Amino acid sequence: MSDTLVHSADALRITEIFYSLQGEARTVGLPTVFVRLTGCPLRCTYCDTAYAFSGGELRSFEDILATVANYRPRYVTLTGGEPLAQPGCLRLLTQLCDAGYEVSLETGGALSVAGVDPRVVKVVDLKTPASGELARNDYANMALLGPADQVKFVICNRQDYDWARLMLDQYDLAQRVSDVLFSPSHGQLEGRTLAEWILQDNLPVRLQLQLHKLLWNDAPGH
Repeated sequence: MSDTLVHSADALRITEIFYSLQGEARTVGLPTVFVRLTGCPLRCTYCDTAYAFSGGELRSFEDILATVANYRPRYVTLTGGEPLAQPGCLRLLTQLCDAGYEVSLETGGALSVAGVDPRVVKVVDLKTPASGELARNDYANMALLGPADQVKFVICNRQDYDWARLMLDQYDLAQRVSDVLFSPSHGQLEGRTLAEWILQDNLPVRLQLQLHKLLWNDAPGH
């Protein structure tokens, strides 16, 4: 496929498509097909998918859908990079929903989710102070979230935790979305420490440990 399609409506740049267990979010542990789109405008300090910043392969929508169908999944997740950095992502989300899959979108929260098909579960990662990208958060997205959606905070330290608590209250997230996910930054904060903070404050959030890192040591394709 020619690179001349990179700015067309005919293809998306894809880093990988793979079948694995969902490592996080509400469907953790369930077999899922992941479509990892290439490119991201953010550079978070703890990023674990820098290999998706560039490169990838231009693939047609037909090819992407056929590859997903080969796995016969129930769940499909679009991830990145930042999927919304490619506008054609919105079209693919709708086509996946039309095909009958339960579809989720993992997005970094810097780009608007306004155009996302309402059937898609949006998992919005609000960037904490230690991410280095706090200023990039698009807080207008909070008003666009519904009861099936989720908000994630990657917590690196106590400052991140206290900031996430403020966001939890400011946007009434526990009442707005299905799950608020607090995830310890891998290698920076012990899960047990975060668990104890959550219990001490009786927060209405879900502690999230990244299953794919525990099982496969964060190897690509898992």
